[in-house]
Amino acid sequence: MNRYARRRGFTLVEVLVALVIVTFGMGAVLAALSSAADSTARLREKTLAEWIGFNQLSTVRLALTAPAAGSSSGKVEFADSNWRWRQTIEESEAPGVRRITVRVRHVSETDADDADADWLATTIGFRGDAVNAASGEQPDWNGTGSTSGTGGGSQGTGSGSNDSPSPSPEPEQSGNGAQ
Repeated sequence: MNRYARRRGFTLVEVLVALVIVTFGMGAVLAALSSAADSTARLREKTLAEWIGFNQLSTVRLALTAPAAGSSSGKVEFADSNWRWRQTIEESEAPGVRRITVRVRHVSETDADDADADWLATTIGFRGDAVNAASGEQPDWNGTGSTSGTGGGSQGTGSGSNDSPSPSPEPEQSGNGAQ
């Protein structure tokens, strides 16, 4: 029998080819992991920017007076980062309704309030000046327990006579209660 026929195992060339294949496979896996990590970080920053935009929209919507048309901007610290927001309020086609656009991005070292900057998120909302409580009372946002408005009265407080039937409660509406 041939002395080479008894040996078992791989040749040096076969081992090198296998290592090259494994190297390319590992490179592809590392590239995919790096891309996934970058995407996760970008989505986190985009989510934080949207939260800042929604916070600013809520601030404008909860104000008792309707906002004036125009632009404003500001800085805020949120999630251990500094952010810049730019708010634009403009009249819409519907009378008494204003469109509020808030753009958010990171504050950079050369932070000129540039309108063409790379904004991470843009949130859009609306604020109408005809929205009011059914009784005409203004909401008590400060928690003082007093409200002002034309609907004063004692409806729903339990005082007064029961001579007239009380109105039936309005059915609840599902969905998004837009202002």
